[in-house]
Parts: sequence; structure tokens; C-alpha cells
Amino acid sequence: MIRQLRLISMAMLVLLCVLDMAQANTGPSFVERFFEANQAYKNHQFQQAADGYTHLIESGYDNGPVYYNLGNAYFRLGDLGRAILSYERARLLIPRDGDLAFNLSHARNQTQDTSSGLNMSSLSNFLGLGSLNRYEVFFGFVLLNVLFFSLLCLRLYIKTEWTYYLSIFLAIVIGIGGCAWVLKWYVWASDHRAVVLSEEIVVQAGPDSRDTVLFKLHAGTVVRVVRTENDWSLLQLSKDKRGWAESRQVERISQSKDPVGAEPS
Repeated sequence: MIRQLRLISMAMLVLLCVLDMAQANTGPSFVERFFEANQAYKNHQFQQAADGYTHLIESGYDNGPVYYNLGNAYFRLGDLGRAILSYERARLLIPRDGDLAFNLSHARNQTQDTSSGLNMSSLSNFLGLGSLNRYEVFFGFVLLNVLFFSLLCLRLYIKTEWTYYLSIFLAIVIGIGGCAWVLKWYVWASDHRAVVLSEEIVVQAGPDSRDTVLFKLHAGTVVRVVRTENDWSLLQLSKDKRGWAESRQVERISQSKDPVGAEPS
């Protein structure tokens, strides 16, 4: 099933590239701009490569390979915060990529701070959903529905015992698949993790620069944004360690427009 879902994702990416190439007369295509950024990276022009990947993302081509390459470019530039942020965003889209897992682990080893208890949902990982992105789970759910309704149409002409029991089985599987899709969406939408971008930030007792300094965090550290207030965010590093910092110094990993589960400001 995972292999089929991956083939579907690859087919959609190829289709996207083909459609983009069909509109080449309006400007450089995705393939051309991606190639140019890759060439800049190979020529050790890492800032130019990072700008190229960023432009692709801003143009709507925010897929896993682009985020992964952007992370590599930022890592070569010594920007650990944005490298880890890009790797984490790539992991949401291509969670089974071995090179990505290795590079992310290597980048995390360069950070100065240790965060705990900020992983994705343990239930999602227990059910095996951690190795699938939300699009693959959705495609799997749609595929199950297609099979189920195809079987119902078949039963209009062939009313045998095996089609009856198979339809019941598929109905149960669809129910499980629907729950899995809802869980996967909720995990994504309620992901309040963020990455520290500045080389060093001061975490204070309140949302004011005059408040008491509690501790400091450094680039690449993953924190949880509990809530925001004006231009400040309440950050949680571990169960007993949290405080306020300026929002511009961190950036959320998940780019969902309406995150759920956060405390009201």
C-alpha cells in the first residue's frame, strides 16, 4: 500500500512538472528554475541556490525535495536555524527519505540546546502514520472509497456471498482510514513546533523587554509555541522550561493557516 501511495505522489509531481512545462511561454518553468538552483549549489554559490529554492517555494512549489535542498543550502551557509526549519518542513512531506533523516540528525547535533517532549503525536507514529504524509493518507482514503463504491456497483449485477463480505470488510477499512486521515490532519494542524532562527535569543518572564531574563536559546533549537501576544511568543522548551521571546526570532514548522490546540492570546 505504501509503495502504491508513493507511486501516486510521484505521478502527481510528474504531472505538475508537465503542466508547468506546458506554460513555459509565461516564464521559466519549475524544472528550469529547480535545475538553475541545483547548478548554483553544485558551483558552491549557496546563497544563490537558497534564493532560487526560496523563490520556488514562494511561487507555490513547496514540495519535499525543494525544502530538502533549501535546508542543504542554508546548512552550507552556516545558517543552522533555517537549515533545520527547512529539513523539518521537508520531513512533513517526505518522511521516509533516508538522506533527509541523516542530514536533519546531523544538523540537530550542531545545536547548543536540547529540547524534549516535542516530537509529533506518539499515537500517529504508533499507527504507522508517521511514515506517511497527509496527502498520501488522503489518497489512500480516496482509493479505498473508489474500491468500495466499485464493489457496490458490482453487487448490482453479481450478488454473491463473497462480494457481500468483501463490502463489509471494505466498509470497516474505510472507517479506519477515515479516522486515520482525521488524526493525520489534526496532528498537522495542531503542530505548534517552531525553530529558533536567530543565533541567540533571550527568553524572559513576560512579553516585555524589561522583564526578567530566564535563559537563552540558540539557532536551530526546536520549541513549542504555546501562544502569541502582540509581537511576543510564549515558548516551551520542556515541561518545566518556558518563557517569552520576540516572535520574529522563531518560525513555525507547520504552515497551517489556522493552527488548532493553542492557548488563546
